Amino acid sequence: MKQILTALVAAFMALSGPLAAEEVTIRHGQLVLNANLELAGGKGPGDGVLVMTHGTLAHNRMEIMANLQELLKARGISTLAINLSLGISNRHNMYDCNQPMRHRHADAVEEIAAWVEWLKGRGARTIWLLGHSRGGNQTAWYAATRAPEEVTKVILLAPMTDDERRAAAAYKARFGTPLAPMVAQARDFIRAGHGNEPMELPGILYCKGGRATPESFLSYHGPDVRRDTPYWLPKIKIPVLIIAGREDKIAGDLIARVKPLADGRHIRLKVIEDADHFFRDFAAEDAADAMAAFLSRP
Repeated sequence: MKQILTALVAAFMALSGPLAAEEVTIRHGQLVLNANLELAGGKGPGDGVLVMTHGTLAHNRMEIMANLQELLKARGISTLAINLSLGISNRHNMYDCNQPMRHRHADAVEEIAAWVEWLKGRGARTIWLLGHSRGGNQTAWYAATRAPEEVTKVILLAPMTDDERRAAAAYKARFGTPLAPMVAQARDFIRAGHGNEPMELPGILYCKGGRATPESFLSYHGPDVRRDTPYWLPKIKIPVLIIAGREDKIAGDLIARVKPLADGRHIRLKVIEDADHFFRDFAAEDAADAMAAFLSRP
């Protein structure tokens, strides 16, 4: 009897295809990248997959990403929540600020591209994109410059905006030193041929103190309009949904910046009342409903 039950279970597993949830890995240059694949009931990659990219120094199992994967799965949407490597092979959990930073903001664009190619190799012919916060900017960057025809829609959840003066003020408030001299120093290091050698810093991103290469520092703190998500919106050729929280204090100018660009067709703006930057509790349900409605439209 035991042998018969074992055979029946094995047959069922063979017929049911891949597990509904699994960690998957791919090789990207010298790095191993990992992601969490959640397939909706009865569906495979060929039925469409949403590629999800997390925010600054975070990871794919943080609360907002894990919640959205479950909520979207309940709405029949399969997802692939990726972990950006941030220069670390097979990285999990939040980035350790004690490690010297060599990663750059735009590295994410290449990693999103690698996962899209992996999905295409698994039979996906319809791929959607979702990015939260900084991941929203990186997703928009990819969508505007690299997305193949299989990528048909983009969702940007509280994507970052960037303004030189505001960024300089935030840096000084967080780390107690002006930003401009640090940018100048990083540029001097690069001109001297030391762009890949870590330099001592008062801070980078959310990390106080520590070390980062000048190229890494400039990619996150040097002036660059490409880190401002509204810059990319007119350049994306496929439908885009921007979801903003009315109470968002991190991307506080997002609604005002996107409204003039939103035509209700190519670029849509959904504002969720009482939602902050991380769309907790009922705000996550509202966001998932908006995403499902957007993806279901022809």
